[in-house]
Amino acid sequence: MELISLDDIRAAAKSIAGVAVRTPLLPCPWAEGLQVKPENLQPIGAFKQRGAYHAVSRLDADRRARGVIAHSSGNHAQALAYAARDFGVPCVVVMPDVTTAVKVDACRALGAEVVLVPPVERVSAAERLAGERGLTMIPPFDHPNVIAGQGTIGLEIVEDQPDVDLVLVPVSGGGLASGVATAVKALKPSATVIGVEPEYAADACESLEAGELRPWPVERTYRTVADGLRAQLSELTLAHLQAHLDRIVTVTDEEILDAIGLLARNARLVVEPSGAVAVAAYLRHRAELPAGRAVAVLTGGNIDPALLAGVLVP
Repeated sequence: MELISLDDIRAAAKSIAGVAVRTPLLPCPWAEGLQVKPENLQPIGAFKQRGAYHAVSRLDADRRARGVIAHSSGNHAQALAYAARDFGVPCVVVMPDVTTAVKVDACRALGAEVVLVPPVERVSAAERLAGERGLTMIPPFDHPNVIAGQGTIGLEIVEDQPDVDLVLVPVSGGGLASGVATAVKALKPSATVIGVEPEYAADACESLEAGELRPWPVERTYRTVADGLRAQLSELTLAHLQAHLDRIVTVTDEEILDAIGLLARNARLVVEPSGAVAVAAYLRHRAELPAGRAVAVLTGGNIDPALLAGVLVP
């Protein structure tokens, strides 16, 4: 299976320049040795802006004009809607009917047609609509151009912190971790790259240990509060993780919620559950992690206001 390269990621960086924010590395005095990369500060509130925009930019003009479609728990849907609006093309997003209103409303505000379906039907419904309407599928992670776009985060981390020792990155479908690990290992081979999953959705951890895909049913993964980390790896992302990721660690939902509160109070950053897992892992596993300069990727900030209020005022 052909994996993406550092050249692919550098090409993606050129295509998203001026569209995605080049987020800084922020020091965390409350967690010695840690910096965070706040992708919650992207225009759509999540890192997905990078991969979706790059993938749409690489379509030929005729295919792009017919429109694009995606299945997503929320952030990729917003990212695709944003890119489609920028290119002036139609966009349909298929989302689970349990998606938080803040993410559904954001997609509609960006001009996308939102189709809500039961979680188990989101992929099949998107594929059916793509065929019926002649739309091009832009998957949330299972595509080289999407992976390359997400990999620009790793490129920026090493450019801004050349002597980075440890990078912590959330894992869901694996597109982000695939891209980040590819970039970091190419530029700083001695750095350790660790993926992070919720304990309630640790299918990637199990798959990596087994050396083959071990998908979990939605009844298991949908238990976690981290709604953006419920997807399963693909053969493509598993291959990338096997090649470049050092290992995966897990965190509990309670630790995720604690990290959200900590980031809001101490870093003045609003982060959704999926975006807080890397910080949660640094705090939980710190004693067993490599020493040195660490970076945790905060993947998004599209949190349900009621959940945020409950975390801050229990």
